[in-house]
Amino acid sequence: MVLSMTGYGRGRRKTQQFSVTVEIKSVNHRFCEYQIRMPKQLVKVEEELKKIIGNYVQRGRIDVFVTIAGEGLVKRRLRVDWDLLDEYHRFLSRIREQYGIESGFGIRELLNREDLVTIEEIEEDNEEILTLVLEACKEAAGQLRLMREKEGSLLKADLEKHLQTISKQVDDIKTEAQSLVSTYRFKLEKRMQELSGGRLDEARLVQEAALFADKSDIHEEVTRLESHLIQFGETLALDEPIGRKLDFMIQEMNREVNTIGSKANASGISTAVVELKTVLEKMREQVQNIE
Repeated sequence: MVLSMTGYGRGRRKTQQFSVTVEIKSVNHRFCEYQIRMPKQLVKVEEELKKIIGNYVQRGRIDVFVTIAGEGLVKRRLRVDWDLLDEYHRFLSRIREQYGIESGFGIRELLNREDLVTIEEIEEDNEEILTLVLEACKEAAGQLRLMREKEGSLLKADLEKHLQTISKQVDDIKTEAQSLVSTYRFKLEKRMQELSGGRLDEARLVQEAALFADKSDIHEEVTRLESHLIQFGETLALDEPIGRKLDFMIQEMNREVNTIGSKANASGISTAVVELKTVLEKMREQVQNIE
């Protein structure tokens, strides 16, 4: 099965107190890379989240977003700097005793001073929330997988069309190659007669034609290219990550096409080579997004 590396999934779980949402999106990447954003109290389940997602995807950049809403998630605590408050008390008492000045500094003013009194928020551990997160993650990963499968089936269908196009171009190249030497011999013979005033050196003609035939022989390249096409089609049917294999095969096909273009100096073959390079580039871009 061909799987795309692009996808999105969302899972949600609710109780009377809490609502947990897990969103997962993925894009193409050379390896499997995770970026998880979630509240600090959930860090302990990060590896479990990766294991769950790993059951559904094996390659790509995976972004995970975990959000929690509800009451009782955070415990608030009043923090008082008693030593500093004692200093304030001694200072105000000394002003009153030494100078007879009554300070207007009361409890309200002291409570409003951030250096004296602050409110701390402590995230509470809650096993129920952890369970909900894992369940929501499994749902999101399942949806992500389904989307990657749908995208993958479209990519497969398109790649198979490109294979048919390439196969047709290869057939055209083979047909053109069959007459390549005879066409060259005819042109060479005509040119030699023009230059020699009608006299023809048959031995020289045979020698030049043989050299051209050897130099322009593309039989091996065409055979390897056809072999790569068969392997590519077979690989599309495998039930495993195939993106890297396909990418390598396209590189090899490009190599053979370039060699064919450089060896076979014929307009028909050159036209086919340009078409082949265009199609292979389209395939390469698509393969970059296959797991």
